[in-house]
Amino acid sequence: MMNANFGLDPAQNAKGDNWLITDQTAHPKKEKCDLGPDSERDGLVVERITNLPDMASEQSRLDEAKRLNSRPSRLDKPARPPRRQKTSGETDFEEAEPWGYPIEVSELLQEVSDTVSRFIVCPKETADTVALWVAMTWIMEAVNVAPLAVITAPEKRCGKTQLLTIMGKLVYRPLMASNISPAALFRSIDAWSPTLLIDEADTFLPRNEELRGILNSGHTRDAAYIVRTVGENFTPKKFSTWGAKAISGIGKLQETLMDRSVTLTLRRKLPDERVERLRHAESDLFPTLASKLARFALDNEKGIRDARPHLPDWLNDREQDNWEPLLAIAEVAGGRWPEDARAAAREASIQTDTSTTYGTELLFDIREIFLSQDENDKIFTADLIGKLCADPEKRWASYSHSEAITPRQLSTMLKEYKITSKTIRIGHSRKGYERRQFDDAFARYLPSKSVTT
Repeated sequence: MMNANFGLDPAQNAKGDNWLITDQTAHPKKEKCDLGPDSERDGLVVERITNLPDMASEQSRLDEAKRLNSRPSRLDKPARPPRRQKTSGETDFEEAEPWGYPIEVSELLQEVSDTVSRFIVCPKETADTVALWVAMTWIMEAVNVAPLAVITAPEKRCGKTQLLTIMGKLVYRPLMASNISPAALFRSIDAWSPTLLIDEADTFLPRNEELRGILNSGHTRDAAYIVRTVGENFTPKKFSTWGAKAISGIGKLQETLMDRSVTLTLRRKLPDERVERLRHAESDLFPTLASKLARFALDNEKGIRDARPHLPDWLNDREQDNWEPLLAIAEVAGGRWPEDARAAAREASIQTDTSTTYGTELLFDIREIFLSQDENDKIFTADLIGKLCADPEKRWASYSHSEAITPRQLSTMLKEYKITSKTIRIGHSRKGYERRQFDDAFARYLPSKSVTT
């Protein structure tokens, strides 16, 4: 039978320490047990009983709880290191205690998704994405890409702040801010490793290039650093910008931020759509979910680190980077989650496609023009501009100061893609373009005409 002795020297009891622990496999004798703080004592007990077979572990758990005059639930959580001392001015983060026993990841994700849908009017894909992203915040050491969670809506009163508040009750170490300076951003991340939740981003982020640059830098673990000088001697210091960040605002953010994000698109609810009020939620709802998420992190970090989920080809390279950690969590969860997570990724990809650069919008419109010309694979510059400006709702008819795009402006934009005009002949000779000049740019920068799963 397995020896339950902790390996402590009984001789030390003669020194008056009074912490002799007997072999529990014999007739246990209750001894006075003073192992110091409860967390240290329980940690030693948990370390021993978790190495026993399941049934033996459960019986030992009950025996130890009785011997220590303690609740059995105290022995459910694994040993945890002492909390580090807070630095001056540090936010008091409330650490969630891990759930007392292992949980089904698929069921936990479903609980989070259902909770979002209780209080927010949103598509199922959005609620599922929130669940996956929230889970990711608890295992940041297991992933190498930290996609921004961008909560967006076309107008106010669509639930953006409400969703950000719900996420703040579920993520690891939430730090909520309705405004933040560049210095406060990187210093808080470096000092506390929080999950940053930024509201009302549309009111200050567009005008702050430095802040956007810092947010961009935290996208991948290897590049998540900035360097600033500190102190009277201006000593260079490297600050970490690695961490999960959610940003809420009206409309879409700048392209560089959207390119590093998973989008959570909300809409204003109709009169007949009903959701519960967040303030009426049962008091233990979010603490219970946070506790389960803490346990999820303890049990699944390695599995998620080792996961290699299928990344659909219809996601571009950056989108594959953004969705890989979420798809890894879905793969570990199993059940409906791998398929539904890819469905959410596809929906988000379609939403993101509507936000393009001027260059990719120009390429897209030129491709449509060539497709409409049937067999004619050449076009004069003047005719191309005329067709680009034929639709007054497109930007080309009022490209600069309400004036149509000029041949020179068109040429400047296309040169970025190694496309230059040349003399072509269509009945007569003039400057223009051939269809084949665009083949490489179309293939590299535009989505396929047919997108399938």
